[in-house]
Amino acid sequence: MARTSEDTTPLSELVGGLVSDVTGLLRKEIDLAKTEASEKLSHALNGIEVLIVGLVLAIGAVGVLLSAIVQGLAAFLVTQGIAQPTANAIAALVVAIVIGGIAWAMVSRGIGALRATKMKLDRTATSIRRDVDVVKEKM
Repeated sequence: MARTSEDTTPLSELVGGLVSDVTGLLRKEIDLAKTEASEKLSHALNGIEVLIVGLVLAIGAVGVLLSAIVQGLAAFLVTQGIAQPTANAIAALVVAIVIGGIAWAMVSRGIGALRATKMKLDRTATSIRRDVDVVKEKM
């Protein structure tokens, strides 16, 4: 039986090569994990940014409109025969409940968008599993 150059390679060189390959592979996997985590964080920050801008705009718009809505509803209640102080209180309460419900729905939607951003490193995990399988096959 003829010996090939692979048969004459010392075990120490084979182990050294394997360690070198595994080390390089781990470095590449770490780089991939960093890149993927950065992408996920960037996506999450975009969601937070949209949520904050939406909340600021909602607060500004609500602040401008609330007074007019309360006064309009109070005026309507006065025409229905309710005394002015009572009409003002009822109008303020109704508007606060409606606006509070809208605000709750918007905040819930923003939080849902943040939860939808999965922070799992799917590509890295798949790649590491594949690498582990390859190393197991070589051993």
